[in-house]
Amino acid sequence: MLNIDSILMAQKRIEPYIYKTPIIPSQNLGEILGCEVFIKPECMQRTNSFKIRGALNKMLSMPKDEVQRGVVAASSGNHGKGVAFAAKLLGVKATIVIPDTAPQIKVDGIKDLGAEVIQCKLSERHIIANELSEKYGYINIHPYNDYDIMAGQGTIGLEIVEQLKDVDTVVVPIGGGGLIAGISTAVKSKLPDVKIVGAEPYNLRRYAKSIEAGERVQLEEQKSEADALLTSTPGEKNYPIVSSLVSEFVGVKDEYLLKAMKLLLMEGKILAEPSSCIGIGAILQGELKVKRDEKICFVVSGGNTGIDKIKELEGISI
Repeated sequence: MLNIDSILMAQKRIEPYIYKTPIIPSQNLGEILGCEVFIKPECMQRTNSFKIRGALNKMLSMPKDEVQRGVVAASSGNHGKGVAFAAKLLGVKATIVIPDTAPQIKVDGIKDLGAEVIQCKLSERHIIANELSEKYGYINIHPYNDYDIMAGQGTIGLEIVEQLKDVDTVVVPIGGGGLIAGISTAVKSKLPDVKIVGAEPYNLRRYAKSIEAGERVQLEEQKSEADALLTSTPGEKNYPIVSSLVSEFVGVKDEYLLKAMKLLLMEGKILAEPSSCIGIGAILQGELKVKRDEKICFVVSGGNTGIDKIKELEGISI
């Protein structure tokens, strides 16, 4: 199970291999958004996303003879890059299954780390990963539905409460729920009164709709600028944790993802992929209400984006 002890163990396990990313205050962003803004820039992490934390914790905690069989992972890109990094570190074969719509920068980043890449339809990722695991004996490193993965991501929460002891609210992007499950467990264990907000794409509000229904729901496949957050249903292991610890869920439309990306780049001088800017987009959209003296930490989860996406921002008004 996931608890503070497993997250503390994960922190010790992965500490030699990751960056302890800073907390960056931004007065410029605060004046625009109407709160006190602090950025946790996992876009500056090794592999340019938080996913390396969970992948490393999972693979470093596995028996050596098991991981030597090789690993396979279904991913939208960032998890695959984290798994590829860990596999290279451990000297094992990695096969990454990602959608054919993934940004080329993510595909290239995985290949550069020595992993094999298989591209397919978005809905086929996990099916193909499971088939490869069964056929070749590879260990399937799930991107979120795994307690070791969640514990690795939860190390971000430990850093937040250490670096910003008087934080009021932490805003986290949601895909399958691995990141927010880990962060909320860590933060709430140390600072129970902190509010955790989950931000998900407006047309894929799988957590908000599941909470409303009282059980996990399966949504239809959708396209979104938030390519890293396209999971259609909450993780089975993630859902109970997230539903019990997260105070609020907000859905953000694509246009506000791009507005937020441009705002973070122009005013915060931080380049992040659209998915990672979703919490800022929630405020711009008016979906997340904030107070002037509220200290909000935005987890900017990844920065694997290319010059083509930056060019798209030229015509975006904030």
